Amino acid sequence: MNSNKKVLGVFSLAMINVALICSLRGLPMMAEYGYSIVFFLLVAVILFLIPVSLVSAELATGWPKKGGIYSWVKEAFGEKWGFITICLEWLQNLVFYPTALAATAAVIAYLINPELANNKIFTLGVIIVVYWGAILINFRGMKFSGLVSSVGTLLGIILPGAILVLLGLAWILSGGTSQISLSSSGFLPDLSNIKNIVFLTGIFLFFAGIEVSGVHALEVKNPQKDYPKAIFFAALIVTVIFLLGSLAIATILPKNEISLTAGIMQTFKTVFDQFNLGWAIPIIVILTAPGMIVQVSSWIAGPSRGLLATAEDGSLPPFFQKMNKNDMPVNIMFVQGVIVSIISLAFLFAPTVNNSFWILTDLAAVLYLTVYIIMFLTVIKLRKTQPNTPRPYKVPGGTFGLWFFVVLGIIACISAIALGFFPPAQLQIRLFRYEFSLLIGVIIFMIIPFIIFAFRKPSWKKKIETK
Repeated sequence: MNSNKKVLGVFSLAMINVALICSLRGLPMMAEYGYSIVFFLLVAVILFLIPVSLVSAELATGWPKKGGIYSWVKEAFGEKWGFITICLEWLQNLVFYPTALAATAAVIAYLINPELANNKIFTLGVIIVVYWGAILINFRGMKFSGLVSSVGTLLGIILPGAILVLLGLAWILSGGTSQISLSSSGFLPDLSNIKNIVFLTGIFLFFAGIEVSGVHALEVKNPQKDYPKAIFFAALIVTVIFLLGSLAIATILPKNEISLTAGIMQTFKTVFDQFNLGWAIPIIVILTAPGMIVQVSSWIAGPSRGLLATAEDGSLPPFFQKMNKNDMPVNIMFVQGVIVSIISLAFLFAPTVNNSFWILTDLAAVLYLTVYIIMFLTVIKLRKTQPNTPRPYKVPGGTFGLWFFVVLGIIACISAIALGFFPPAQLQIRLFRYEFSLLIGVIIFMIIPFIIFAFRKPSWKKKIETK
C-alpha cells in the first residue's frame, strides 16, 4: 500500500495550516483586551509566530519524513526525545480539544437557546458528539480530510471572520457606540500589572500549530517549494483574521459582557438585533460551527500520524500501529477520543465554563511551549551535526539569523510558560487554586512520556499487518 501519495498542493496545505491555527473561538478572549490586542498580536507575531514559521519550514523541507516533529527531534537528539516531544504535542491536544469544542457548543446553542452556552451538561454533550464525528472524518484518509479542511476553512473560518469584520464596520458607520477607544493610550496595556500580560500565554497557544502540517510533507506535491509558501500564506491569513475579528467584537460588546466561549455569537446577535436581522443567526451558526469542527479535525490527523511513527519505531505497543485501508492510525485516534471524553468532564466540576476554558487553555499552552523549545534546539543541533543535508529552505540570515530567531523564540516560550501560572485579571479564581490545578496538570502530563518510554519492549518494534 502506498502511504505517500502526493495529494496536497499549496492551497490545500495552506488551508490545513489555517484550520490548524486559526480558530474564531479565540477572538472573544482577545477582544477582552480592546485596542491593546493590536499590541499583544504584534508581540506574538514577532516573538513567536515568525520564529516558529521559519524554523519549521527549514526542518520540514530538510527532513520531509513521516512523523513531522518526531522525525526532526529524533534526527537531532535520538529516539527518546523524539518520542517525548511528539507525545507532549499529542497530550496537549487532548487538553486543547475540549476548549475548542466548548466554543463550538456555545455557537450551536444559538440554534436552540442562547442560555445553553453556559450550560455544563449541554457543553459536555456537544464536545463528545462533535469530537467523535471529527474522528470519523479522519478515518476516511488524508485526501478526504484535506478536502474537508479546505472547504471548511473557507466557509467556516474565513467567511464568518470576514462577515464579523464587516459587521464591526457597519456598527460604527451606522452610529453604534464603540466600546473601545482607538487612541494611542489604549494601544499599550498596563504592563505594571502582571495579570494584564499573562494573556500572552493564551495568544501564543492560538498561534501554535503551524509545524504540525510537517507530518504531511511526504504527501505534498512539491514539499521543498510548496511547504514554505503554504506556511507563510497561512500565517498572513491567520494574523489578519485574529486582528480584525477581535477588534470587531471589542468594538461592539462591552468588556464585562464578553463570554470566552459565546462571544462570537453574542456579537452577531447584538448587531443583527440592531438591524432587525435576527433571522440570519441560524445561517451564521451553520457557517461558524463547521469551521470550528474542521479545526479539531485537522488537529486529530497531524499529531496522531506523528505518534504512529513512534509506534512503528517500537516506542508504543503494536496495538497503536494499527492502520485502516486509508492509512489512518485508527487505534491511536480511538484511544485519543476516549481520553478527550474523560478530560471533558472538567466542565462539570469547574465553577464556571469560563474557568474550565482558561485553565485547560493554559495547561495546553505550557505543554505546547515546551515542545517548541525542543524544536528550536533541534534546528540548532541539526545545523551543527548535519550541515551538508540539503535544505531547500533555510532560516534567513545565515548562522547569526538562525541564532537570533531561535533565541528570540526560546525566550518568548519560557516567558509565556512563567506567565501561564498567573490567572488573567478577568478570571474570578483564587491564585493558589489556579496555580495548584495548573501545576498538577503539568506534572502529570510531563511525566507520562518518560514512563511510557521506560517500559517499552524490543518486541514492540515489529509491525502488525494492516487489514
